[in-house]
Amino acid sequence: MTASKPIVQIRNLYKSYTRGSQVLPVLENISLDIEYGEFMALMGPSGSGKTTLLNLIAGIDSADSGSITVGDVDITSLHETDLAVWRASHVGFIFQFYNLIPVLTAFENVELPLLLTSLSKKERKEHVEMALAVVNLQDRMEHYPSQLSGGQQQRVAIARAVVPDPSIIVADEPTGDLDRVSAQEILNLMERLVSELGKTIIMVTHDPRAAQKAHLLKHLEKGMLMNNEYNKADR
Repeated sequence: MTASKPIVQIRNLYKSYTRGSQVLPVLENISLDIEYGEFMALMGPSGSGKTTLLNLIAGIDSADSGSITVGDVDITSLHETDLAVWRASHVGFIFQFYNLIPVLTAFENVELPLLLTSLSKKERKEHVEMALAVVNLQDRMEHYPSQLSGGQQQRVAIARAVVPDPSIIVADEPTGDLDRVSAQEILNLMERLVSELGKTIIMVTHDPRAAQKAHLLKHLEKGMLMNNEYNKADR
């Protein structure tokens, strides 16, 4: 992949859901470029299509029409099996409620995405330890989720997201279940993933404080992308 073009290119994207005999439009004619190493926030009222757009970019939902290219791959043209393989290698997920498996340790939770790869046990261990070091949880790797604070659990989730070295990281309300101090720590960590590791992050949030951390802010209103955006670098 080359950095001369955006890492995500969305063109003329439409998405609707069917409820009984009703067709409900969710996204209408969305076109958007996201650059390599960008930290983008998506905001908008409930029902505006933010999470739907995030899920489409991550390849966990399919569009009615239009295209999404991530790197050099048009993911809208992939069959489900190929899409699952692509997703496992190229997308890191951060959720509001962490989605950690309670019976697994922090180490084992972070290791999960690597079990789908050809890495040896030793290589997986090295990758997991490095990811936990990035989020400063080396001393908690044998702890279970119930033994960790909310902020620590989200840091484990971030380590799990970065451990396969994904092309993009998608974050759905990553600070929504955290107190203000923990939320700030998570946002600072996400900033570091961008500035130090060159990761591309696409974040859905309702929190203006979280959105301020992003380089670029996009608004969705009734399934349509508004033109207003805020680029930190321009300040």
